[in-house]
Amino acid sequence: MDDELLWGGVIALHARVEQRLSTALQRQHGLGLSEYRALGHLALATASGLRMQELAAQVGLNQSSTTRLAARLIAAGFAFRDLCPDDKRGVYTVITDAGRTRHAEARGTYGDTLGAALADAAADPELGIFATALRTSLLKDAGPPSPASSPTAPQAAGS
Repeated sequence: MDDELLWGGVIALHARVEQRLSTALQRQHGLGLSEYRALGHLALATASGLRMQELAAQVGLNQSSTTRLAARLIAAGFAFRDLCPDDKRGVYTVITDAGRTRHAEARGTYGDTLGAALADAAADPELGIFATALRTSLLKDAGPPSPASSPTAPQAAGS
């Protein structure tokens, strides 16, 4: 298999899994996938939260998209803005208790949906090789990520 076909399969697997995660989180918790992931990163941040640039890097969005994302979290009561005490130009986004609660509630849905999406992809003739390779290579050496290592670490399928 050449690199272009290999990469196309990885992208197709990613798109399918992301779509399932997005739909499940929106329907069951009223959260978009970016909101869920941002809350996860904010939940692991220090008490001062994350600067906009840090949050952008962690969720993989540009500055403008991250600003809109933070505004949605703030409007929903899941986060607030705080000024940096050392640099008044610096603004932090800080998770609220409601944000922590919503993320914790959604985490089970995320893990269950991720496990189901990867299992379904493994049974798909076009995506099976990619889903199986992903699970085999990642879980063989390291086991499932611990909650402390990733704010969106999936729960083991079936748990």
